[in-house]
Amino acid sequence: MDRPTILSNIKQILERQGKAVEQLQEDSQLRDISFRSLDFSELCLRVEEEIGRELNFDAVVLRGIHTVKDVCNFIEKSISLTNRESTTQ
Repeated sequence: MDRPTILSNIKQILERQGKAVEQLQEDSQLRDISFRSLDFSELCLRVEEEIGRELNFDAVVLRGIHTVKDVCNFIEKSISLTNRESTTQ
């Protein structure tokens, strides 16, 4: 899953809730766009369904997620780690 697809999924989640996404940028603060932990969970489930594997979560890393860019970076890194783990097993 590439970055534009991750961003598209974030927009879909927000649009479904009736939230404006026209001004959504990677530097948008999650609190400013009302992207909550439940939305983050939904995004992760979508990613897991698409890649066919579970993502690994690190609670310490999750606490550092504050922007759309942070979310994208986390998802990309998680996919990369998951792919590496699946090839070593």
